[in-house]
Amino acid sequence: MLAVAAAVVGFLYAAVVPGLQNRLVDRRLDALQTASQQYSGDLRRALGSNVPARRVNTLTRQTADASDTRVTIFLVASGSSLSLAQAYDSFAETRIRDLDFPPAADAARTGRTQRGTEAGDDGRVGEVAVPLFFRRPDGRRAVSYVVVYSAPLRDVSDSVAAVRQRLLIAGLVALLIAFTSGLLGARALSSRVRHLEEGAKRVAGGDFTARFPLGRADELGQLSRTLDGMRLQLAELDSARKRFIATASHELRTPIFSLGGFLELLQDEDLDDETRDRFLSQVREQVARLGKLATDLLDLSRLEAGSIELRSEPTDLGALAGDVAGEFEPALQQHDSRLELRVPAAAVHADCDPERVAQVMRILIDNALTHTPPGTDMVVSAQRRDSRVRLGVGDFGPGIHRTMLPHIFEPFITSGDARGSGLGLAIAHELAERMDGELVVESQPGRTTFTLELPAR
Repeated sequence: MLAVAAAVVGFLYAAVVPGLQNRLVDRRLDALQTASQQYSGDLRRALGSNVPARRVNTLTRQTADASDTRVTIFLVASGSSLSLAQAYDSFAETRIRDLDFPPAADAARTGRTQRGTEAGDDGRVGEVAVPLFFRRPDGRRAVSYVVVYSAPLRDVSDSVAAVRQRLLIAGLVALLIAFTSGLLGARALSSRVRHLEEGAKRVAGGDFTARFPLGRADELGQLSRTLDGMRLQLAELDSARKRFIATASHELRTPIFSLGGFLELLQDEDLDDETRDRFLSQVREQVARLGKLATDLLDLSRLEAGSIELRSEPTDLGALAGDVAGEFEPALQQHDSRLELRVPAAAVHADCDPERVAQVMRILIDNALTHTPPGTDMVVSAQRRDSRVRLGVGDFGPGIHRTMLPHIFEPFITSGDARGSGLGLAIAHELAERMDGELVVESQPGRTTFTLELPAR
C-alpha cells in the first residue's frame, strides 16, 4: 500500500505540476498578446509621425499602465546584420541589463509576432514582441520598430510553488495513512491467516476437532468456511475408513477362525467319513467366501482409486440381460425359483461397458437369491425411456426394511441373517456412477426392484 500510494503521488506530481506551470505561463502570454493587439496601433501611429520623443515616452508609459505590462520599443537597424537598439521603455529610470528579449530579435527577423520567456534578476519574465512595419526611403516596407510587452512571472512561480507544496504535504499525509492502514491491515490479515495455518496443520496431523474461525463474510471468511467443510469431510472419511477397516477385519476374521476350527476337527482320527465330508464341504464354503470377499475388496478399492478402465461400446442391453440371466439357471433351480425375462422385441441400445453392466446384473441377481427365501420368483427387464435406458432386477420377496434403505449401497451393509459380505451393492452403485448412470432401489413388502439407468445410444 505504501508503494502504491507513493507511485500515485509521484504520478500526480509529475502530471500536475509541470502541466500547471505551462498552462499558467501560456495564459499570461495570451494576456500579453491580447494587450499587444489592443495597444500597438496607437504606438505605431505615434512612431510613424513627427511626434516628439517626449510624447512617445509618455504614450509608452500610458500604454504600460493601461495594459499592466512593461512596454519596451526597439529600433531595428538593418545593414550587414540585423541589430536592435532600445528606443523607449516604460521604465525609463531603469536600464535594462538583465534581459536580452529574444522574441524581439525573432520578430524583427520573421516579421511576425513572437512570444517567449527568459530569466532575469527578479525571476522569469514573459515577453510578446510585435513588429511594426514602415516604408523606407527606397519604398520598401520593412520592420522598423519592435514593441515588446513583458510582465514578470513571479506570481505564476508562486502559484506553482504553493500547489507543489500542498501536493507534497498531501502526498506525505497519504503515505503516512497508507503505511499505517497497510501495517494494521497486514497485521490483522496475517493474524487470521496464522489461525487458518494452525488449523490446517492440526487437520493435516489427524486432529479433526480443530476448528477454523469463520469470522467475517469476506474472502478469508469464505476460505475458513471451505476449510471447515473440508475438515468435516475428512473427519467423515476418516471415520468411514476406520469403520471399513474394522468391518473388513471382522469379515475376514470370521471365516479364518472357522477354517482354523474345522482344520482342528479334521485332525481327529476318529471322525467318520460322513462327518469328514461335511467338514470339508464347510471348509470349501469358507474358502469360497474368503475368495469372494477378497475379490470384492479389491474391486471396491480399485473403483475408489479410479484405476478401473471402462471401455464404452454400443451394447444391446436386452441380449446382455438374457445372457446373464442364463448364467443363473443352476442357482435358480437350486433356489427353486423362476426368473422371467421382460425385454422388448426391438433392441435396447446403450453406449456402455458390457462387462461392467453384466457385473452389475450378476451382483443384483445374486443379491436377490441371497436375500429372498427359496421359491421366490424374479423379473429381469430392459426398456428405453426418452434418452435413458433402464435395466431392472426385481424379486417378490419380503422387501428391505425402510431403516436400511438409506444405507443399502454402503459397504458391509447386510441384513442380520445374510451370508454375503455386503460389498456387492456398493460395487454396483460405484460402477453405475462411473458409467454416468444411476442405480436406484424401490422396495416394499412383496416387491423389491433395483434399476440401473444408463444414457441411451
